[in-house]
Amino acid sequence: MGIHYDYKSKRGERAMLKEAKRKARLAARRAKRLMSPGSETTEKEEIKTHDIKKTITLDDLTNPSQK
Repeated sequence: MGIHYDYKSKRGERAMLKEAKRKARLAARRAKRLMSPGSETTEKEEIKTHDIKKTITLDDLTNPSQK
């Protein structure tokens, strides 16, 4: 027996290891991206929009205390 008999028998095992390695790299990248300070997916203030069914009045536009 030579090395070529062992090569194909380990093909599935090598493929699984390669896939696991790739998934670990992707998970590390995602975690790094989420932890970065400039990431867009971090918690932001929720922007409240005006109700579409309600008529916009001058008070809605000019009242600074209303948010």
